[in-house]
Amino acid sequence: MDDLMKGEPASGFQTLLGYTLVRWEDGVAEVELTIAPQHRNRGGVLHGGALMTLLDTVMGFAATHCTVPGHSRRVVTLSLSSSFLGAVAEGTVVARGTLLGGGRKIVGCRGEVRRKDDGALLASAEGMFKYAPGSENPEGTPR
Repeated sequence: MDDLMKGEPASGFQTLLGYTLVRWEDGVAEVELTIAPQHRNRGGVLHGGALMTLLDTVMGFAATHCTVPGHSRRVVTLSLSSSFLGAVAEGTVVARGTLLGGGRKIVGCRGEVRRKDDGALLASAEGMFKYAPGSENPEGTPR
């Protein structure tokens, strides 16, 4: 698989949770997580906090694609509104984020998390994100 992060190392939180970036294009991103015991809540299903992390992460990626080698773009989350629609205890989930639009510094995104095997919708969200200085430009800033 190509290095979608273009040489940028995984964050500590990404390493801790174990999700993988599987698609990253202009305005769209996808991450996958294979559910392990540490991802489950006391009821034995994927924890809502893990779902929220995947949604926040994938929407942030959708807003920050950059094609300039050695450059990156960053956002901070301003708001996140979510709905939990299903539960899953095992297997792999796929989170997909889409950039909806916005202004030069603040943009909106939509996200969904689905079971990989049958596409059942588990959670959805919308969020507002603010670009870090320099990240509002598609060419980003040097790392």
